[in-house]
Amino acid sequence: MGFRKEKDSLGFVEVPDSALWGAQTQRAIDNFPISGRRFPRQFIAALAHLKRACAEVNLALKRLEPPVVQAIVDASDAVSAGRHDDQFPLDVFQTGSGTSTNMNMNEVLANLASESMGGRRGEYKPVHPNNHVNKGQSSNDIIPTTCHLSALLAWSQDLKPALEKLRKSLAAKAKEFDKVIKLGRTHLMDAMPVRLSQPFAGYARQIAKGIDQVDRAATGLHELAIGGTAVGTGINSHPKFASMVCEILSKRLTIEVREAEDHFEAQGARDDMVMVSGALKGLACSFMKIANDIRWMGSGPLGGLAEIQIPDLQPGSSIMPGKVNPVMSEVMTQVAAQVIGNDAAIAIGGQGGAFELNVMIPVMVDNLLSSMSLMANTAKVFAEKCVDGLAPNEERCEELAQKSLSLATVLNPLIGYEKAAELVKEAFKKKVGVKQLALEKKLITPEQAEKAFDLRKMTEPGETIGGGGGG
Repeated sequence: MGFRKEKDSLGFVEVPDSALWGAQTQRAIDNFPISGRRFPRQFIAALAHLKRACAEVNLALKRLEPPVVQAIVDASDAVSAGRHDDQFPLDVFQTGSGTSTNMNMNEVLANLASESMGGRRGEYKPVHPNNHVNKGQSSNDIIPTTCHLSALLAWSQDLKPALEKLRKSLAAKAKEFDKVIKLGRTHLMDAMPVRLSQPFAGYARQIAKGIDQVDRAATGLHELAIGGTAVGTGINSHPKFASMVCEILSKRLTIEVREAEDHFEAQGARDDMVMVSGALKGLACSFMKIANDIRWMGSGPLGGLAEIQIPDLQPGSSIMPGKVNPVMSEVMTQVAAQVIGNDAAIAIGGQGGAFELNVMIPVMVDNLLSSMSLMANTAKVFAEKCVDGLAPNEERCEELAQKSLSLATVLNPLIGYEKAAELVKEAFKKKVGVKQLALEKKLITPEQAEKAFDLRKMTEPGETIGGGGGG
């Protein structure tokens, strides 16, 4: 592989001839061989969209010539479409402002644009990475802006639709399962009966509330730091630059964005990202609860609860023939754990604002976009491969519900709490049902028993039977 020599403010650097990047990117490649983790594709695409909008505004403000702007626009479109992903090799763990990645984009676009206009790679004529591609901008407003753009796009295009799909799947099962009565459980112990539909409706509501929480938390993401340049004062930018860029981005990306109300907040703090991550952590807790409930209800088939049948997806053991495991629940709980861990890194990163700039931006946006991607993929496959294929074991549900000693609760209005508690202890000792024992001891009449021990009525508000007695 051949090399070319490029010069930056620190001197000469050897850059591979095949590379569209330049000296500053090459220095970052050499300086940060940390993790091998690159910025997510969504971030690179959003950054290219932003550079395109900036070029268009600079044309409208007569700060760049039309041929240069058109070349930058064409190059940006190629990058945002993913045609040059291999030209963005930088490690996520780099300078805390993301300057290296901003310059990576500037150099790639400058080389693409220059070549399209007859220039040679690495000479940056007629298009220069700083003087043209980065005109009116700084890494300190470009990278925070790209964080918000990429997160908004990941939320609106990927995660939110996937969560809505999961919500609909859970709601559909709630409707399908409404006639099935099962044993309720609190503290993992037998409790009053519930309809199988009721916990599934609860799961659907958890996801719906999670969507609302992220939407509310994401309000701040719609404010962009663009226009603040180096320290928030807007030096070397145009007074109309930021608002015009936001207008173009809103139309092209179909998301409403606007210039930040305060550029010092927009560049010195990353609180909006922390808040969105916190809402994602809440959703991760919902994922954990839903996945665990489903795999516990499907446990067995002989030694567990076996109240529902989970779809068989793959053999579950390399030694035990026929064993099948709740793999989708296991995936979902692992993803939930990762998202909670990502949130911890993001929260620590949010504390990295020193005066006019936060210097932990790359790790924050990498974890935020990672959480969104993981949750989007998981919500989709969990809905399709697990929830949509769930089926109730109605006989098992009925059996366990009828055996519950907590059914004595319906006797409280007739015989009082203390007598009902004594009845439960005796029924457990004798291994008989509380209904049978209450009849044998003539604590209730057959007519009262028929009304009181209606399992369906127990799943709705109100007393199943009237009468005296304490409670």
